[in-house]
Amino acid sequence: MTGKIFRSTLLVALAVLLVSLVTMGVILYRYFDGVQMEQLQDELTLAARGTEDGGEAYLAGLDSRRYRLTWVAADGTVLYDTQADAASMENHAQREEIRQALERGRGSSARYSDTLTEQTLYEARLLSDGTVLRISISRASVGALLVGLLKPAAVIGLLAAALSAVLARGVARRVVRPLNELDLDHPLDNDTYEELSPLLVRIDRQRSQIAEQLGDLRRRSDEFRQITDNLKEGLVLLDARGAVLSINPAAAALFGADRECLGKDFLTVNRRHDMTLALKSALEGGHSETRGEENGREYQFDFSPIESEGTVVGAVLLAFDVTEQAFAERNRREFTANVSHELKTPLQSIIGSAELLEAGLVKPEDAPRFVGRIREDAARLVALIEDIILLSRLDEGGEQPRKPVSLRQTAREAAGVLRTAAESRHVTLTVEGDEGVVEGVPGLLYEAVYNLCDNAVKYNREGGTVTVTVTEGEDEVALAVADTGIGIPPEHQSRVFERFYRVDKSHSRQSGGTGLGLSIVKHAVQYHGGRLELHSRPGEGTVITAVFPRG
Repeated sequence: MTGKIFRSTLLVALAVLLVSLVTMGVILYRYFDGVQMEQLQDELTLAARGTEDGGEAYLAGLDSRRYRLTWVAADGTVLYDTQADAASMENHAQREEIRQALERGRGSSARYSDTLTEQTLYEARLLSDGTVLRISISRASVGALLVGLLKPAAVIGLLAAALSAVLARGVARRVVRPLNELDLDHPLDNDTYEELSPLLVRIDRQRSQIAEQLGDLRRRSDEFRQITDNLKEGLVLLDARGAVLSINPAAAALFGADRECLGKDFLTVNRRHDMTLALKSALEGGHSETRGEENGREYQFDFSPIESEGTVVGAVLLAFDVTEQAFAERNRREFTANVSHELKTPLQSIIGSAELLEAGLVKPEDAPRFVGRIREDAARLVALIEDIILLSRLDEGGEQPRKPVSLRQTAREAAGVLRTAAESRHVTLTVEGDEGVVEGVPGLLYEAVYNLCDNAVKYNREGGTVTVTVTEGEDEVALAVADTGIGIPPEHQSRVFERFYRVDKSHSRQSGGTGLGLSIVKHAVQYHGGRLELHSRPGEGTVITAVFPRG
């Protein structure tokens, strides 16, 4: 501001100086022009009197270097000239000042030289004898005078500019000093120019409004940060160039980024091509999404544009952990496919046997065998449907009545039901240990224990053993089912509790299992807040332990 005031003051001073010089020059020129014209007229009056009295002799006796006198006859012939030979001069009848004098008694005119640097003034008077006497004088033109004044004017201008610069700098500093010392935090407390009072009042009002807006913005920013920091989903805000404006802790942990990524291109956070294309689509105004695996988990990435007044000013990225959802969706598809397959196989067998019987293609002595096959497949269907219904009930998670249940007594009941199947395979089934009373749903606990024992018998070797042991702890009750069967390979142990998952599909078909037994065990144990532990070695046997909290 000091510079602007300085320059403005200096320019004003120089402009005033220039105008003053021009004005004074014009005024002085006009003044001296008038004086010179009066003097010229006076000289002409004296010369006319002398010419009328002395004629040519008077004119010849004059010695003037400033003035030139020309005596002209009435027909324009030059009779005498003080500075030239009259005989060699052209006729002056058409000269303006001569014509005016012949017509009105007096005449005047001014003519410029070819270079326009000199002007000649003419005054003419009609004499009593009809002749005309003319006087003339040459002087510099206005342009020539200005050119002549250029050097002194430049010197004066430089001196004036230097003085103006010094004065303007001092004035600018004195004007600006109170402005620089303004206390804008307390505008109304300033004692400065009265003209600034309205401005200071507005500044104080705006300062209050800005303070309120900043406080509100700070609160909103804190709220936004607290909300985004506590989000489980990853959140990234990006500007129109794809640079990171904000990233919450969940997104930073997901992409392995830190605060240093702020202001940098999103490529420094994630370089996946599909993510880059999705971001580009969002910045062009469209919603886009993609899925991918990060850190061993599956995520869905949603990109949405941020618009302001119809213009896309950025994009927001939301990252959702859909691992469980994807797993559930995969399980649902597998479950649907498996159920369809498991239902279709026995139904086809039933339909095939029934069609043979209906067509009379079965010998009478073979009919009982076909009927028995129909009964076995129907029983298998009923068992499968019952297991599916039980799993559906467990998936719904509805609360069922509970009461104290003895795990050892439940195991004895299951062992009693499986005794015949165990003896047919020469498998010894024993129950031992503590009473193991827990608070639970009797039917679900029985299904869990029964399926554990049933699997242990089915997948045991000829002449093997199955031992059910109940152990009471301080806070937990454990039921362990150990067999001496075929065992489970390590690569299958993490999936044996999935629905319809079978390690040996051919053996499962032969044993008549539905593939849902261990899945029912897992859901039933989880329903009671318990956990499962599996220890197995191929060819040596398996131990599955269900641990329940005590009532």
